[in-house]
Amino acid sequence: MTTDEKTTLSSSLSDERRTPLLKRLTGANTLWIGLVLLVLVAAFGAIRPDAIFQVTTLQFLLAETAVLLVLSVGMTFVIITSGIDLSVGSVLVFASVSSAMAMNSVSGGDATNAGWGVIAFGLLVAVVSGAAWGLLNGLLISRAKIPPLIVTLGSFGAAQGAALLLNNGSNVSGIPDKLNTTFGSGTWFGIPNIVIVAVIVTALGALLLTTTRFGRYTYAVGSNEEAARRVGISVRGHLTKVYLLAGTLAGLAGFMGNAFFRVAVVTGHETDNLNAIAAVVLGGTSIFGGMGSVLGTVFGVFIPAVLEKGLVIIGVKEFWQPIAVAIVLVAAVWLDQTRRRARNQR
Repeated sequence: MTTDEKTTLSSSLSDERRTPLLKRLTGANTLWIGLVLLVLVAAFGAIRPDAIFQVTTLQFLLAETAVLLVLSVGMTFVIITSGIDLSVGSVLVFASVSSAMAMNSVSGGDATNAGWGVIAFGLLVAVVSGAAWGLLNGLLISRAKIPPLIVTLGSFGAAQGAALLLNNGSNVSGIPDKLNTTFGSGTWFGIPNIVIVAVIVTALGALLLTTTRFGRYTYAVGSNEEAARRVGISVRGHLTKVYLLAGTLAGLAGFMGNAFFRVAVVTGHETDNLNAIAAVVLGGTSIFGGMGSVLGTVFGVFIPAVLEKGLVIIGVKEFWQPIAVAIVLVAAVWLDQTRRRARNQR
C-alpha cells in the first residue's frame, strides 16, 4: 500500500472519531428507516387504533422482540466487517439448555424455587457457553481462513445438535420462579424488565460501535480488510473479538429466553439467525461491510415485528406475513446496492 493510501485510511478513522455522535448514530440511512417504521405504526394505528395503541399490545410487542434485538446487536458488528453468522440461533438454544440444566443441577434436579445465587450461576453458564461458540467461530474464520458462511453454517448444526444431546432432544423445565417473575414477566413503571435489559445492551453496543477504537476498527475491517491490516490493525484479532461478541450476546439472549418462556426450548429458534440478519440489513447495515449502525438495527428489528403483528390485528391471513417481510427485505437490499453504486460513481 502506498503512503497516500495509508494516510487516507488513517484520516478516515480520525474523521470517524471527530464526527459528532448524533451524526454517526443517524448514519446508514437510519433516518428513512425510522420513518418507514413510523409510517407502519401510523397506518395500522389508523385502521385499528383500539388494538394497536393499547398498552398491553405495546408491552407484549417489546417483550417479544427483546431477545431478537440482543441477537441483532451482535450481528450488526459481524455484518459491518462483511461477515455473517448463521449460528446465533443455535448458540442461543445451546446456551439456554446449558443454563437451565446447570441451574437444575446445583438445585438438586429442580431449580423452580432457587434463589439469586443459582440464577447468577445460570447467567454465567449461558454467557460462557455463547462466548465459547463465538470464540470457536472467530478462530476458525480469522486463523484457519475458512469463509464465515461455512464456519457458522457448521456451528449452526453443531450447536443445535449439542443442545439436543444434552437433554435427549427434550425441553428443560425447572426455571426459577424468581427469574420469571422479576426478569421475564416483571415490569418497571410499565416497561417490561426484559426490555430494559435489551435497551441497556443496545445502548452499550451503540456506544461501542460509535465512540471506541473497537468500533472504528470494525468499520475499517469491513471497508477494506487489506488496508486495515497495512495501517497496523490486527485484523485476525479483531475478527475473533467480533465473533466472540456475537456469541456472548447469543448466550445472553438464551438466558433471557429462559426467563421469558419459563422453559429452555430446543425448537422454535430455527429462524432466529435469519431474523437477526434480516433485521440488521433492514436497518441499513450493508451486506458488503463497512457501513451500518446499531440504531438502524433497532428499527430493523421492529419493522417486521410491527408488520407481522399489525397484519394479524387487521385480520390478514398469517400466510401473507412472511411474504410481506420478504418484500421489505429485498427492497432494503436493493436500496443498499443502489446507494453503493451511487457512492462509487462519485
